[in-house]
Amino acid sequence: MPLLIRWAIGIAGAFVACLLIGWLAVGKDWRALLSDPPTNTQVLFWSQSQRDAGFRMLDRIPLVSKKNTIAAGKEKPLVEGEPLLIDVDVDAYMAANRHAAIIVLQNGKVRLEEYGLGFTRKKRWTSFSVGKSLTSTLVGAAIEDGYIKSVDEPIVAYIPALAGSSYDGVTIEQVLTMTSGVRWIEDYEDPSSDVALFNRHKPEDGLDQVVSYMRTLPRAHPPGEVWNYSTGETNLIGILVGNAVGKPIATYLSEKIWKPYGMGADATWLLGTDGRELSGCCIQAATRDMARFGQFVLEGGVINGVPVLPPDWIETATRTHADIGEPGRGYGYQWWTYESGAFAAVGIFGQGIFVDPTRNLVVAVNSNWTSARGRKTGEFADREAFYNSVQAAIDREEALVK
Repeated sequence: MPLLIRWAIGIAGAFVACLLIGWLAVGKDWRALLSDPPTNTQVLFWSQSQRDAGFRMLDRIPLVSKKNTIAAGKEKPLVEGEPLLIDVDVDAYMAANRHAAIIVLQNGKVRLEEYGLGFTRKKRWTSFSVGKSLTSTLVGAAIEDGYIKSVDEPIVAYIPALAGSSYDGVTIEQVLTMTSGVRWIEDYEDPSSDVALFNRHKPEDGLDQVVSYMRTLPRAHPPGEVWNYSTGETNLIGILVGNAVGKPIATYLSEKIWKPYGMGADATWLLGTDGRELSGCCIQAATRDMARFGQFVLEGGVINGVPVLPPDWIETATRTHADIGEPGRGYGYQWWTYESGAFAAVGIFGQGIFVDPTRNLVVAVNSNWTSARGRKTGEFADREAFYNSVQAAIDREEALVK
């Protein structure tokens, strides 16, 4: 074989080897995503395989990866408790409902921890609207720190660019409870709804993208009278907190909760095109750390004896302020509430933190349901039934002790 041909074959072989090594080096998450890559930032309209790969790495995908880090400090270990015996085939339940992780803490100890969809405890999964409950908690921290006076103040006092819009006369509390009366359409199946459009909005000069979009919305009801779910309003709450504390809210969350409470790993918060955190969603964190956040709230927002939140904040934030039109459920300060006194942070495609103070219980879940809300496809009802099964198992234990 002529030397030139042997040389060419050798170079080609080396090139193929480099490609193979590179393909293996990027890891199976990247390989899965690259086999079916998304072509736009509209996560709501990605395929299921794109979501399977993407939800564990949104903060690394070039299309949507701009982020701020929520830095962790020294990890506070999670203590292992006795396994919780529930009347559920957990493996079958996780597979049927496409759960990536389930963690149950009771009395601060891990009673159940399972993973699926190739996910592990060391990886991050996106929160979607579970992040709303973390954002609202930062309002409480800013009040405790003196940056915000009261939830009774008008929101335009902290976001002056909203003056002259439908947000005139709307209080911080009315935005927290989504009762501002400002029209917003949150339809996850409609690409022309506000929740799909706002992140493509071209802002007016000098304005944050969110503020620029929200100030254009018309009034639908008087403030305080009608509940309407609005991710846009939680994004305004993030702007409010950032303006009040004078720093990115990812940094503030790290300083107030993530580091001092002992989260196990850094998290990230995705940014909008204006460089501000998308505070209505989009925190990427280990499921264990989301469980820790639920435990922090269960413990009243106190860390090492030092209050992070006003004394009555948790009780106020997690009780029903708004009627959502569903029996037994309501809405607080970006928390979904239950008649039983339990409350939950909820995100599309099956993300959640469920907190039951009467049982000293926290359940953190991450998932990729077959639909955003899981209502028509049954996953939402199945998860509620799972929460009930966990509660029933704890009740049986306590009955045996008595």
